[in-house]
This record gives sequence, structure tokens and C-alpha cells, in this order.
Amino acid sequence: MTKQEQFPRTLVGGVSLPRLLVGTNWFLGYSHASLAKDKFIKDFQTRERIVGVLQVFLEYGIDAVMGPLSQHLEDSVREAEQRSGQRIIRIYTPAFDLDPHAKASDSAQAVFDQCAAFGATYCLPHQCVTDALVDRRAGVIRDLGQYTRLIRERGMLPGLSTHMPETIVYADKMNADIETYIQLYNSAGFLMQVEADWVMRVIHHAKKPVMTIKPLAAGRILPVVGLAFVWGTIRDQDMVTVGTATPEEAREVIELSLDLLRRRIPDNKLQETRSKKSLQ
Repeated sequence: MTKQEQFPRTLVGGVSLPRLLVGTNWFLGYSHASLAKDKFIKDFQTRERIVGVLQVFLEYGIDAVMGPLSQHLEDSVREAEQRSGQRIIRIYTPAFDLDPHAKASDSAQAVFDQCAAFGATYCLPHQCVTDALVDRRAGVIRDLGQYTRLIRERGMLPGLSTHMPETIVYADKMNADIETYIQLYNSAGFLMQVEADWVMRVIHHAKKPVMTIKPLAAGRILPVVGLAFVWGTIRDQDMVTVGTATPEEAREVIELSLDLLRRRIPDNKLQETRSKKSLQ
């Protein structure tokens, strides 16, 4: 097999990461479309199929996966590692119960233990946790230090996953002990709480590298359009996370991204329909 061009990389907390990260919604059944679509994804995505997608990313040196705690995902990642002989960096986004009286298995300590057991390099509490801690009135993120300490104690690098751009602003003002952020960012404003130009400004002022997510708005934006927007408006240290369902989709978004980063019009094969025959 011909060696593919390796994807550009950045440093996050002293660890080298590809600037394109493997998303997992299209592995695990989070379609942001319908319950029926979620079920289709879950039924379709066997371990074998997920491994096939991961192998394409690994060809280009894209060796980092972002996702929730999932045994199915972890088993697939391990098999891809075994087949390729390459280690895959795990960026886990766990959720846990913030109630101090929650049962032990749902506590932050237990969830962080599981992340560490799965070999996570990065642990970024999920948006449902992070954004519940954001106090807009005081301009702070409550109790953040206790969670970042627990993450560090388990040998992982802490970060925050958020849908609120205020999270980045407040954490920076607090000089929080984190290495990176996960932030929604797409040209459609899908799931975003303020306009894209505001989020663009927040990302550009962030003290740490930002991992952007939902660049294609869960399939609502054409790949070339969504990727052109995010690659053209983030910094060299920032990253784009994209989920794909098949090896062909993975290769397409990688090649499109490489072309866009080189500032050239992609030369990918386009879909053909009867209505476009007059254009050929």
C-alpha cells in the first residue's frame, strides 16, 4: 500500500495530536436527526465496520479518537490498534452525576477511573457536566479545580467539553488547570448558542488549543462547505473533529481537508445525477 500524506499535527498539553480528530457520533448512534436514524447507526456499526473506518484515518497519521465512555468504542479502538500496530490517542468525554450524594458508580471518581482504565490521554467532562457548572452571574465555573485535580491524579490531561462559549472565556480568566477545550463550531450555527462570528472570536482568543466539533452540523452541511469554513477560520493550533460512517467517507473528508489546508480547490470526484448531466 502506498504511504499516504500524513496529516498536519499540533501540540496539546505537550502531546502531539493530528489536527483532524476522529469523531464517534456516526459510530455510536448520535445522529441528531431521529430515533430511527440513531437505531440504524447502532445496528449498522459493528466492530468490524468501525475498525475499517479507523484504519483509513490511521493511514494518514490521524491517530486520535474523541468520544464518550463506550465499551463498543474501546473494543473497536483496541482492535484497530492490534491490526495496524499503531497506538490510538483517546480523548474521552465522560458524564457523571454532580450530586454529592450520587451512588459511587456514577461519581466523578468512578467515571475518571474508567477513563484511565481505557487508556485515555485526555479527559474532558462532557457538556452536560461542564455547562451545569458554569455560573454566568459570577463569571466562573464552579468546583472546576476539584475535577481537574482528580483527572491529573489519574495520569490524564484535563480539558472541558462545552456548548457555551462562555466556558472558554471564564476558564481562561480563572487560569483553570486545563489543556484544551471542545467547542461547537459550524457555518450553520447548528446547536450553537450564539452566532458563528462570536464563537470564531472566542476561539481565536482562547489561551489553549480548541478542538472544534460538529463542522458539518450532523450532516446538514456539504462536507466541502463545512470543512472550508472551519479550516479557513481556526488557528494553526486548533483542531477539527469529524465523524464518518464508512471508510469512503473517512477518506473523502481527509482528502478534502488536506486540499483546503493547502488553499486549493478540491479535485475530488463529485456525485453524479441525471440533473447534472448537462454540466459534464
